[in-house]
Amino acid sequence: MFLRRVTVGATKLNVAPANGRFLLRHMSSRYGSTAEEREARATWIKQLNDPMEVVAPEVVDIIELEKARQFKGLEVIASENFCSRAVMEAIGSIMTNSSSDGYPGARYSGGTEYLDIIENWCMERALEVFRLDPAKWGVNVQTLTGSIANFQTYTGLLKPHDRIMSLDLPHGGHLSHGYQTATKKVSAVSLFFETMHYRLDEKTGYIDYDGMERSASLFRPKLIIAGASAYARLFDYARIRKICDEHKAIMMADMAHLAGLVAADVIPSPFEYADIVTTTTNKSLRGPRGAMIFFRKGVKEINKKGEEVLYDYEDKINNAVFPGVQGASHNQKLAGLAISLKQAMTPEYKAYQQQVLRNSSKLAQCLIEKGYELVSGGTDNHLVLIDLKNKGIDGSRVEKVLEWVRIASNKNTVPGDVSAVIPGGIRLGTPALTSRGLLEADFAQVAEFFDEGLKLALKIKAAEPKGAKLKDFEATMQLNKEFQSEISKLRREVEEFSKQFPTVGFEKETMKYRLKNRVLRHMQSFAAESG
Repeated sequence: MFLRRVTVGATKLNVAPANGRFLLRHMSSRYGSTAEEREARATWIKQLNDPMEVVAPEVVDIIELEKARQFKGLEVIASENFCSRAVMEAIGSIMTNSSSDGYPGARYSGGTEYLDIIENWCMERALEVFRLDPAKWGVNVQTLTGSIANFQTYTGLLKPHDRIMSLDLPHGGHLSHGYQTATKKVSAVSLFFETMHYRLDEKTGYIDYDGMERSASLFRPKLIIAGASAYARLFDYARIRKICDEHKAIMMADMAHLAGLVAADVIPSPFEYADIVTTTTNKSLRGPRGAMIFFRKGVKEINKKGEEVLYDYEDKINNAVFPGVQGASHNQKLAGLAISLKQAMTPEYKAYQQQVLRNSSKLAQCLIEKGYELVSGGTDNHLVLIDLKNKGIDGSRVEKVLEWVRIASNKNTVPGDVSAVIPGGIRLGTPALTSRGLLEADFAQVAEFFDEGLKLALKIKAAEPKGAKLKDFEATMQLNKEFQSEISKLRREVEEFSKQFPTVGFEKETMKYRLKNRVLRHMQSFAAESG
């Protein structure tokens, strides 16, 4: 409009200096459209500023129901936790609006000056939390998940079809470490790289390091992973380092489950031995969902000529993250991570992680006293892995009953299993409930609830038709009023127990569905509406 008026001579220009600059002004002092024009034509603005309750009340209801589930239920999934209110506020902030391809000081677009500050804070705090010398270690905080972080590490440091050794999935390993069976490449990692797994000594439940050493001598891996998702004992990092050195292999530690415990210095750290350390940020570390990749830098060794040989991991890892595998970082996640890393340096955080270990030990003790068989016979960290074979039931059925009574757990493979769908174990962890303030005596009650749930699962299984599948197990419960009554009774007991503990991230007084009858009425209404 301005240019058109200049063209037809309809505009008189008034140029006046202001603060050393010349401003081009219209005689009417009017810039752009009027408020009236914007109100008439930019009809989308109101919708953008309407709250969630107005825009999507059905989503609000689901969030409120999830609040009720977390408040009334017991979260014992070992990989779950409740991040702080401050972290959640950052995740839901305007930081989600900004894009920042590249790295601080080397972005592919403008408007990133504050994003650079946040990312630099994350890197500085990550090194400080884990007590690392910035001259010897670096970290990439942009990676989005633990599995992606692992894949970025492989693609950055290895060539296609290079060899990786890792803990076998049924023995406590993780899919992202290259799991495959005799007939199927289950993980995409095993499609692009050659993988071989080391295992537990099934008599002890501990990693068979002698077997690992023998396998490494035959397989000659380029990278060995010290990491797990369901191993209740500590890793012998020194022994794995020795095996890596024998074969000039890179040692990678995946401490996704253990990061919070390592940060609080309550279990041994892998950083003394590993070349690369990956971790998620949302499990025991109790931050937002995301991940980090730590890498060695500086002098690696002195060669035969007396020359310094430097680690070359930094550029390879950073290039594998961006632009290799992902685009712009999620800045709302980095804002949340900066906050959670700050919290991880407080006395309260250390006290929390110490309690995580005490609670896990108490849970293991109570389960053993009730006749449960734990893989490795106990725990040194935040989780216990229960082998249910001596109980005559699988983990899938037990998980389902526990879910019905408001206990969130997860079925898990144990040594000897051939199916991850119907595995023989259950994995329980203490980080989430410890965040809610549960202590040792409370976990003794959690063990009691678990035992009651398992006994109920056995009763339902006994009433199944021969050769029944999991869906038949569910149908058996639904058709039996006695089973339904027992489930309702145990669920009420679990809920009353859970409701006495604080919520994390929200105030229970603000909950829409805090009262049981309101929850039930809404769930029935929601189910009817959704068909």
